[in-house]
Amino acid sequence: MTDFTYAVDSDGVATLTWDVASKSMNVLSLAGLAELNGHIDTALADSAVKGIIITSGKKDFAAGMDLNVLARMKADAGDEPARGLFDGVMQMHAVLRKIERAGMDPKTLKGAKPIVAALPGTALGFGYELPLACHRIIAADNPKAKIGLPEIMVGIFPGAGGTTRVVRKLGAMMAAPVLLEGKLHDPKSAKGMGLIDDVVPADQLLARAKDWVLSAKDADCVKPWDQKGYKLPGGAPYTPQGFQMFLGAAAMVHGRTFGVYPAAKALLSAVYEGAMVPFDTALKIEARWFTHVLMNPSSGAMIRSLFINKEALEKGANRPKVADETVRKVGVLGAGMMGAGIAYVSAMAGIEVVLIDAAQDAAERGKSYSADLLDKAVKRGKSTPDKAAEVLGRITATTDYAALQGCDLIVEAVFEDPKVKAGVTAQAEAVIPDTAIFATNTSTLPISDLAKASKRPEQFIGIHFFSPVDKMMLVEIIKGRQTGDRAVAKALDFVRQIRKTPIVVNDARFFYANRCIIPYINEGMRMVAEGVAPALIENAAKLVGMPLGPLQLVDETSLDLGAKIAKATKAAMGDAYPDSAVDDIVFWMVDQGRLGRKSKAGFYAYDEAGKRQGLWDGLAGRYPLAATQPDLHEVQHRLLFAQVLEAVRALEAGVLTDIREGDVGAILGWGFAPWSGGPFGWLDIIGAARAVDLCDALAARHGDRFAAPQTLRDMAASGATFYGDNARKAA
Repeated sequence: MTDFTYAVDSDGVATLTWDVASKSMNVLSLAGLAELNGHIDTALADSAVKGIIITSGKKDFAAGMDLNVLARMKADAGDEPARGLFDGVMQMHAVLRKIERAGMDPKTLKGAKPIVAALPGTALGFGYELPLACHRIIAADNPKAKIGLPEIMVGIFPGAGGTTRVVRKLGAMMAAPVLLEGKLHDPKSAKGMGLIDDVVPADQLLARAKDWVLSAKDADCVKPWDQKGYKLPGGAPYTPQGFQMFLGAAAMVHGRTFGVYPAAKALLSAVYEGAMVPFDTALKIEARWFTHVLMNPSSGAMIRSLFINKEALEKGANRPKVADETVRKVGVLGAGMMGAGIAYVSAMAGIEVVLIDAAQDAAERGKSYSADLLDKAVKRGKSTPDKAAEVLGRITATTDYAALQGCDLIVEAVFEDPKVKAGVTAQAEAVIPDTAIFATNTSTLPISDLAKASKRPEQFIGIHFFSPVDKMMLVEIIKGRQTGDRAVAKALDFVRQIRKTPIVVNDARFFYANRCIIPYINEGMRMVAEGVAPALIENAAKLVGMPLGPLQLVDETSLDLGAKIAKATKAAMGDAYPDSAVDDIVFWMVDQGRLGRKSKAGFYAYDEAGKRQGLWDGLAGRYPLAATQPDLHEVQHRLLFAQVLEAVRALEAGVLTDIREGDVGAILGWGFAPWSGGPFGWLDIIGAARAVDLCDALAARHGDRFAAPQTLRDMAASGATFYGDNARKAA
């Protein structure tokens, strides 16, 4: 099997077509890199070849590099993994530099064979770094295509020359969103930014590429950075303008990452150092910093969770082996914020939707939520009026349950009240086919109890969407005691259709996500009651990688909801209820009318527009600051272990059955320190023995909630890790 095919036409234009047979999108492998290198050598050595087109045999150009390539480089190097990575990356640089120079005379800069990249669709990561080395980039006018360098999103940065070339192409200021934020662009937007050179009709792509090859002059084949007198756009770091720009960039990176993401810091270092030296030296600097990041355990953990494991779950890694359960028609019961969001993402996925509420005006308001989002998409150029109308036309807003006839999936999203949920379950089941699957959207109510209202409990399942539905990527699927495999498969296939990431857990109080996030919130409030400075609590959380501090998070979710959950939990658990100390502050805040952002008053103060104005200074009147404040690391460990230990307990209890789901769910569901790869990834980074020591110290000072689970103690004794073979057996 070959990844690249090579052909030369009668006009002397060679076409290199990338088409990896075993993949739906092209990804670079070591074998593919060797093939690419060989074909380039052949073309450059053949006097009959006037130029080269590099394109794809698929609808898209390439999704990047197979990240297993990096693991292979590291493993093959034995005792010198850093050397293996650096040498392997420099091999990629050598191939791309060969393409860039294309046989030109190094002194006169003449005689290069023109090389053009012809992109039929999406070009990401290495799929864009390869075109960057070509002399021209032409893309098909494909609005669905995405072009860019998203590596920073999975804990690395563009290391095959992308960082150096984009900075030299655009300047550090313009390159910042491309490199540091991983922003992707459609072809027209990419051309406007200067990332590509031309956008042409799709049916003219190869013809236009060939025309350019045959008309290109020597000057067209010399990159700006290879020309004498080249200056970095915006100024090099040692110029007055460049100094200010790089100073601002450093402040921006640290302001956004709080210093916990090694890739962002390394990228900035590669850019800063590389901007002060010749191009080829800059590539070596980029390779060194890229190797530095790859040797950091954070990088491996992020790649594993946010790329490899996330992709595996989205492809159905834990799907039961039953027939296809693609959803054709979905009924959504309840047109409030959650129901409206579910209707929108379903319609966007091409599914026919029946949106039901008790009153017609409420159902119409739910449909208008989709209309508003679609209008915004049209105004931003992300959709067209015709497409928006088509999507909206898939949603039927009604009060009539008879409209549910023919639905193969029902998603109930009414109030968190078992009686209300039972009522709509009965109404729906009187109409829907016997084969339909019934899913309840709930964040706390036990699925097995709710299933008692169903005539077919084996077809009853929980689907926990996170708010706002259109933005949050995680969906938690909950199996009740009687839930069957077909219901699980239907839920997974539905989540795949709406382009979300699913995790499957077993039924238990708070399931998995809320089971872990509630202790985080409670630990923050508990510290407030102890006299720990609220600013210390919030900043400690951000400095360890949490997107929101626990006090801001409870403001966002609302304190009255917290009070409601606390009362229900206490009623269910009785004397075993662990959070009475937290209830004091929650109920007091609610009594003060401080319900969070929605009331413009909570742990934070807000202006009339609902914008945070800082922590509420009235808190100290009720909970004065302690004379001695705890160490920053003490606060961070309390906040992290509050979540992590619940994740391990969920695994021990069988609520969580796959640590991949635990890590991916934690990052996507509530933003658990992405740099760590998730709670199990973090425990592997610090080691089970260290974790047990920290737990013992925290338990001695703060109570049994920090007691290390037996799984961790067993792993500490054996030296096992969660992602090692022994750890799987231990867990």
